[in-house]
Amino acid sequence: MELLADCYRTHAALVRSYLRRLVPPADIDDMTQVVFLEVWQSRHRYDPARSLEAWLLGIARNRAVDHLRARRPATVPLEAVGEPAGDDGRTVSDGLARRDLVRRALSELPETQRQAIELAYYGQLTQREISERLRVPLGTVKARTARGLHRLSALMEAA
Repeated sequence: MELLADCYRTHAALVRSYLRRLVPPADIDDMTQVVFLEVWQSRHRYDPARSLEAWLLGIARNRAVDHLRARRPATVPLEAVGEPAGDDGRTVSDGLARRDLVRRALSELPETQRQAIELAYYGQLTQREISERLRVPLGTVKARTARGLHRLSALMEAA
């Protein structure tokens, strides 16, 4: 029994650290006890020619896997679950509806205005880069973008 106490004093911190990556924090102490109980019960299987730490961590891994498999996942009634929130705090469905509205409004713009807006917002190009790509003056790109955004706003408000 003294050997088990020495093993525990020497290696408990290692086992706890290892278990911290595998099981919930509330279960670490219990799992550590389970591991050292099995160490004591299966001490005859330990081969002194091999690493004690590896043997301990192998037991810890196996007991952690058993523990996780035995746990029942918490279930929640579907009615109690709301829409998942998006990155900006709105629900995902609100974002999808708004995206669809923008796409429909963009399709109603004249080709030159839609092209300038899409290159700026979806292509992430500057107005100067748009000017070079379309081979039109910078002022023309600015005018198309401004008119397109104004018309886009009006179309989205009307929808």
